[in-house]
Amino acid sequence: MSAEATNEPTQNQITAEIAAAHAAAAAAGPLPVHPLRDFGPYRSSRLRHPTHELVRADPEEIELVSPAFGHSDVAAEESDLTIQHSGEPLGERIIVTGRVLDGEGRPVRNQLVEIWQANSSGRYVHKRDQHPAPLDPNFTGVGRAITGDDGSYRFVTIKPGPYPWRNHRNAWRPAHIHFSLFGSQFTQRLVTQMYFPSDPLFALDPIFQSIADPAARERLIATYDHDVSEPEWALGYRWDIVLTGGKATWMEPEEGEHA
Repeated sequence: MSAEATNEPTQNQITAEIAAAHAAAAAAGPLPVHPLRDFGPYRSSRLRHPTHELVRADPEEIELVSPAFGHSDVAAEESDLTIQHSGEPLGERIIVTGRVLDGEGRPVRNQLVEIWQANSSGRYVHKRDQHPAPLDPNFTGVGRAITGDDGSYRFVTIKPGPYPWRNHRNAWRPAHIHFSLFGSQFTQRLVTQMYFPSDPLFALDPIFQSIADPAARERLIATYDHDVSEPEWALGYRWDIVLTGGKATWMEPEEGEHA
């Protein structure tokens, strides 16, 4: 059955919508660093973006019922996603490192950084992920680390694969790793995504393209770093996360769920 017969948008239609949205954003004035919450080519954003005034909550009240963490709660081995099971996971082993910085370039110390990702076949360990790619019994795809005094973090993991999603016909997400960062309390959580260089799916992905500013999109892409790579063991990528200022890393809206 064709896409036209099912009213399912094609990639060409989505690409044209992205181009039109970018042109409209450019005509409206300075390009925003953050995307529109109801970005049309990203279909589900139309259904779940907020249309009413946000409900205000007392941060202190939230903290009374939120989980808590301390340095003793995050073990050093949690930052290596390749040693969490009895065998080694399948795929390309990589090292991802960088620094968490404020808008003035100062390190953000002692912050909890969490990651989650698909395996090398593009499959998450989640009941809602049912596309026909194999699960890896030796890879769960989650890790945690605490930033050092210089704001640095480091993860050893497997390079995730791209995967299909149901935004439109033949839609595929570029390979990416989800990052979650916490400040001094759980009401300060920020979530973003890190991508890999030269991915051919960038131009076709409405989540990545929902950021109208090309420079802001580029800040989500890690850089291959040969000095981080370890001989005969793992390739290395470097990605800094900037929390504030004009060159801040894009963060997802709190109310959204992103693929």
